[in-house]
Amino acid sequence: MILYGSTMSPFVRKVAAYAAEKGIELKLRAIGLADPDPDFRAASPFRKMPALVDGDYKLADSSAIIHYLEAKYPTPELIPVDPQLRGRTIWYDEFADTLLFACGGKMFFNRVVAPRFLGREGDAAIADAAERDELPPLLDYLEGVVPDSGFLVDDRLTLADIAVASPFANFDHCGVKIDAARHPKVSAYVEGILTRPSFARPIARERAFLERA
Repeated sequence: MILYGSTMSPFVRKVAAYAAEKGIELKLRAIGLADPDPDFRAASPFRKMPALVDGDYKLADSSAIIHYLEAKYPTPELIPVDPQLRGRTIWYDEFADTLLFACGGKMFFNRVVAPRFLGREGDAAIADAAERDELPPLLDYLEGVVPDSGFLVDDRLTLADIAVASPFANFDHCGVKIDAARHPKVSAYVEGILTRPSFARPIARERAFLERA
């Protein structure tokens, strides 16, 4: 199976980490923004990362890809079968893909992507406002829901943790640190998930790439 994208994207990183936790071998094929690669475009008509090619089957969108892989490789179970636990897992996936990503994307694009890869100055005011006004309520919410177990659902690793932790790597890439005094549970939670090998390896490569950029 081929996964198109760059793990610098929280969505691609999410799929790559999920596959690693499941023991699914994916061949990552790196692509850039709006890449014209015909195979990528066939799998993702709107050129959004990630895209998956599994033989003749093609699919875009991180959550769609993960649900496909979960159905094809049901063990170890990372999306609970229990209706309530599954609903909660999907909620956290949506929380990460919309609220966390929207906030982090404003910072990452304007502080990293625009100046380093597009050759133009980012909008610092947008990035600063996102960090100042949008991020704290999201962290406050997580601080109130992270269990002592360190896992969001069923006291074990699920897609919920993989999805929620992924955007935090981008926060770190653009210099945003979690205040452990204000959000101790979130700080410990994020560190616990992102230091797992499924995340630590790609994040180390991302950091090395950014240092060269």
